[in-house]
Amino acid sequence: MAISPLAPASFPDLFVIEGVRFASIAAGVKYNDRQDVMLVELAAGTAVAGVFTRSATRSAPVLDCQSKMGGAADGRAAILVNSGNSNAFTGAAGERSVAAICDAVGAATGIQTDRIFTASTGVIGERLPHDRITAKVIDLAEGLTSSGIKDAAQAIMTTDTFPKGACAEVVIDEKTVRIAGIAKGSGMIAPDMATMLVYIFTDAKISQADLQTLLATLTDQTFNCITVDSDTSTSDSLMCAATGASGVDVTNSAGFTQTLHGVMLNLAHQVVRDGEGATKFVEVRVSGAASDADARKVGLSIANSPLVKTAIAGEDPNWGRIVMAVGKSGAQADRDRLTIRFGDILVAENGWVSPDYTEAAGAAYMKQQDLIIAVDLGIAGGLGTVWTCDLTHGYITINADYRS
Repeated sequence: MAISPLAPASFPDLFVIEGVRFASIAAGVKYNDRQDVMLVELAAGTAVAGVFTRSATRSAPVLDCQSKMGGAADGRAAILVNSGNSNAFTGAAGERSVAAICDAVGAATGIQTDRIFTASTGVIGERLPHDRITAKVIDLAEGLTSSGIKDAAQAIMTTDTFPKGACAEVVIDEKTVRIAGIAKGSGMIAPDMATMLVYIFTDAKISQADLQTLLATLTDQTFNCITVDSDTSTSDSLMCAATGASGVDVTNSAGFTQTLHGVMLNLAHQVVRDGEGATKFVEVRVSGAASDADARKVGLSIANSPLVKTAIAGEDPNWGRIVMAVGKSGAQADRDRLTIRFGDILVAENGWVSPDYTEAAGAAYMKQQDLIIAVDLGIAGGLGTVWTCDLTHGYITINADYRS
C-alpha cells in the first residue's frame, strides 16, 4: 500500500521513557510476514489511565480494560495489542480470548492479571485466534527492550500506511519530564473516540485519578475533534502510563498539561493525515456560534459531509456545500450573518458571495494539501475546531476489499 501523501517525512526519534519496555513479534493473527503483536511492560508504581470508545457494541478487550481502570498502581503493569482481528462482536469467546491472553502474559512476566491490559484491532465479528498470540508471549517477554517503541508502532497498524509517533519534553522545577506516544488509525475514525489505538508514556509523577481526569479533558480537545468518515469504532482505546521515574510531580502543572496536549494533538493529526485514501488535510474552524457546543456541531457537520469532502478531493471550491452543511447541523444559524473563508480568502458574507471573491482564487487554494475552512456564524462567541480529510476513490477501494 502506498504511503499517504500527507505522511510525515519520517518516524520521529522518540524518547526512551524510563520504566517502559517494548517487544513486538509476528504471530500470524491475520497478516503473514509482519509484526502484528506488541507487548509493553510498565514499571511498578506506574499510573495507568484510559479513555475508550462509547460504542454500544464495544469489544471484549475494551470492556476488560474499562473494568480494570482505577486500580492500585503498586505492581508492574503490561499492555498487549494485536492487529488483524478486533475481537469484537465475538460474545463469550471474545471474553475467553482476553482471559487467555492475560493469563499467558501474567505467567510469562509475573504481572498480576488485573494490571494487564489488552487491545485488538482489525476485522469485526471473527473469533480471535488467541492461541497464536499466547504461543508467542514468552518470546515477547524475553525480547522486551526500552528502545522498541518504533517496532511497537508498526505492529499495531492495520490499514495505516505509516507508523505514528510523537514526543516532547518540558522542564518543571529545573527537571526534565518526557512524553512519548504511538498511535494507529486510518479509517472508521470519528469522535467518541475516533478505529484508533493510542499509547502514551511519560516519566512524570501523577496519581491515577488525576491522570485519568487530565486524559479525558485533553481527549475532548484532540482525538474527539478528528473525523475521517464519521464512523465510531468498537475498539477505540487511548491509554496513558506515567511511571513517575523523573520524580517530578506534575499534578496541576500547566506546563505538563500543555505538553501532553501537544503530543496528543500531533498524534490525532497524524491519524487524519493517514485517513484512508486521503490527499488533503482539512482544518475546519468555526466561530461566532451560540455556544462552543454549537460550534462543534457545525464543524463536524462540515467535516463529515460526503458532498463537502468529495468537493475537496476534486479541488472544487464549492462553498455552497459549506452553506448546506451549516444549515443541516442542528446548530443555531442565520443565513444573513454567515461568513465563509478558504484560508485568507473571503468567500461569502452577509448571506451572499463576497463581491471580491473569484472562482479562480478558490480553485487555486483548493490545490493545496493543507486547507483551512473557516466559518463565522455571527451569532455569539462560541468556538470550535475539527480536523478531517477529503473523501476519494481510494477510501472506497480500501474498504470494499477490506476483508479480502
